[in-house]
Amino acid sequence: MRAMLRSRAQWHHGTLLHGPEGTGLRRLGLHLAQGLLCRHPDDGLACGQCDACHLFLTGGHPDFRLVVRKYVEKTESSGEPRLRDEIIVDQVRELIDGFLYLTSHRQGAKVVMIYLAEEMNTATANALLKSLEEPPHATYFLLVSHQLRLLRPTVISRCRRVPAPQPTAEQAAAWLAAQGAADPPLLLAQAGGAPLKALTMLDAAYQAERTRFLNRLAEPRRLSVIGMGAEVDSGARAVKKARLQAWFDLLATWSYDLAACAAGAAPRYHPDFTPQLSRLAATVAPLSILRYHRALLRDRALLAHPLNPRLVAEKALFGYRQAVLSE
Repeated sequence: MRAMLRSRAQWHHGTLLHGPEGTGLRRLGLHLAQGLLCRHPDDGLACGQCDACHLFLTGGHPDFRLVVRKYVEKTESSGEPRLRDEIIVDQVRELIDGFLYLTSHRQGAKVVMIYLAEEMNTATANALLKSLEEPPHATYFLLVSHQLRLLRPTVISRCRRVPAPQPTAEQAAAWLAAQGAADPPLLLAQAGGAPLKALTMLDAAYQAERTRFLNRLAEPRRLSVIGMGAEVDSGARAVKKARLQAWFDLLATWSYDLAACAAGAAPRYHPDFTPQLSRLAATVAPLSILRYHRALLRDRALLAHPLNPRLVAEKALFGYRQAVLSE
């Protein structure tokens, strides 16, 4: 990244920064944006001392725009604000009309960062294409993505793809240990190797819920799908959505490990449940659980728009029972 910023004169007008969730991609994107706007870069990196850096770090740089999902203007009857499911086309139109084609306030570069780029709907992506292909002079787009497969090919083709550098397992484990993790390798396994995601799993309440949920999956014949459906449907909208997402993530990683154990491999995500996984793997049809895992990944992409969290959870849990109990 330092080398890229050194050659800012040849910086591509559209950069697609991509990598796994939980690896600090947003921070890295902001760091690159600050570097492009810095008045006195230090070997390519932002100096952190100039007036442009001070404006950026306080959120007031007039030549930078961060595009993310916004909250709806109206609130629900409960009074809770609701985050939109997508980056909408009005946000791009506002960007075009009120920022892109105006003169730079500080006679330098202008930077637009879109986080996360895959959250643009079709209309939003289409509205962005012309500006992304032929932006005004010294205007740079920085698109950040965790899931390239969800990003439209027309957007990808107009950008230079840059995979984010990832820490080694040893570096990530050492960092987690410094944050107070008692078992960094286990946390990293649960997070698929993503250190920032692993840090969120350090929470004792999350670990207790994870243990309780996985113990239920380990006993599929005793699994109460209707009772768990009612459980996921309790609480405020944001609570329901977070619980549904957590359950889907655990179902996906558990079914992956179960398929791995059925094929004679070791579990990747839940090594502390190896005895339960091995016992269950001896009774399941490998092809059945693999098909379930793939179907679950497809369904998980729709979680941004769950019409009814309870029905979505029950469908996933019924599918799990059918997959592991089929003869």
